[in-house]
Amino acid sequence: MSQASEVPAAEARAANAPLIEVVDASRSFRLGSEDLYAVKNVSLSIQRNSFVTLVGRSGSGKTTLLNLLAGLDHPTEGKVLFEDRDLATFSEKEMIQLRRGRVGVVFQSFALLPLLSAYENVELPLRIAGIGAKERSRRTEEVLELVGLARRSKHRPFELSGGEQQRISIARAVAIQPDIILADEPTGELDSTNASNIFGLFREMSRDRNMTIVATTHDRTLLEMADQIYEMADGGLSQRADLSADPEAMFKRPDS
Repeated sequence: MSQASEVPAAEARAANAPLIEVVDASRSFRLGSEDLYAVKNVSLSIQRNSFVTLVGRSGSGKTTLLNLLAGLDHPTEGKVLFEDRDLATFSEKEMIQLRRGRVGVVFQSFALLPLLSAYENVELPLRIAGIGAKERSRRTEEVLELVGLARRSKHRPFELSGGEQQRISIARAVAIQPDIILADEPTGELDSTNASNIFGLFREMSRDRNMTIVATTHDRTLLEMADQIYEMADGGLSQRADLSADPEAMFKRPDS
C-alpha cells in the first residue's frame, strides 16, 4: 500500500474514533473507614457530533461522571480518554487550553460573574481565548440571539430570572464553538417552551455544527431529541435505555 493511500485511511480511523472514552472508571470518596462510590466501573464511548443524555434520579452519579468527562475531577480507578489520551496526563496548561477552546461546560449553578452584564459574561471566555474584538462581538451577538436574550444583553445576572441565567450560561458555552458541550441539568430552571428551544439548539449543534453534546437531565423532553440515552443508578451506568415500551420507566421509583 502506498503512503498516499495510508493517510486517508488514518484520517478515517481518527474521524470514527470516540471523542471521549471512559474505561472502567470509578470515583470513590473516603468516609471514615468506608469507600463511597459516586461513579462505579463505568465504561462509555462518546462519538463525535452525537447528542448523548445521562438520566437518573438525584444522587445517581450523573454530575460526578460529567465532571470526569470535563477533566474537572479524575477517577480513582480507570481512566477517561480525550482523543485517546488520558486526561490525567494533561498538564495544567493543556487542561486550560482544552477548556478554553474545545470543551464547553454548562454548570447547574450557572457560574455567571455577578458584576458583568449578560453580554460581558458571554464575551469573557472569547476575550481570554484571544479572539479579536470584531469576531468576539459577532459570536456574542449570535449566541445571545440563538438563546433568545439579545434584548437582555445589558442586564446583570441578578436582574435576570433563573431560566434566563441558564440560557446565558448555555450561550457562553456555545460561543467558544467547542468540540463538546457538557451540560449539567440544563433544564433545571427552564419552562417547557424554553427547554424545547434549548434542546432544539443542542440537536442543531450536534447535526449541523459538528459539536458533541452530553447532558444530564430529569426532563423527558430531552430524551426525544437525543441520539443516545444512558441511565445511571447507584454510580453505575446501564446499557442504553430502551424507552419504547415505557418512556416513564427510568423516572419511576423502585416501589412505584
